[in-house]
Amino acid sequence: MSVVSQIPAAPGPEAQAHFQRRLGFETDCADVWYASHHETRDFVLLDVRTPTLFAAGHVPGALNMPVRTIGEQRLADYPPETLFVVYCAGPHCNGANKAALKLARLGRPVKEMIGGLTGWLDEGFGLERG
Repeated sequence: MSVVSQIPAAPGPEAQAHFQRRLGFETDCADVWYASHHETRDFVLLDVRTPTLFAAGHVPGALNMPVRTIGEQRLADYPPETLFVVYCAGPHCNGANKAALKLARLGRPVKEMIGGLTGWLDEGFGLERG
C-alpha cells in the first residue's frame, strides 16, 4: 500500500461537499484570465501587494489595494454585493488570505486567486506595468 492510498479517499458525497466548499473560497488564474477575456468581468480584482511591487508588474485590470488600506472607507464606492478576488505574490505569501479575511469581516463577498502572481506567470499570462 502506498503513502497515497494509506488513508482512503473520502466517500463521494463527502468529497463533493468538500470540493464544492473550496470553490466558494477560491478561483484560479486561468478562470480569472478566461473571465477577463471572454466574459463580462463580474468581480473586482485586487492586487494586495505594495504599490511599488504593483507598479513593477500586476495582473492586467487589477486594482492595487494593499492589505493595510482595506476598510469601509476604501470600499465605499462598491455596492455591498461586489465580489472581490484578491491575490498577492504567490503561494509563499499570505497577503491574499489577510485581505480576504478583512473583506469577509466587512461582510464583502471574496475569493482568493490561488497561485497569486506566481501562478499567473506560471500559466504564461502577461503583466501590466505602471
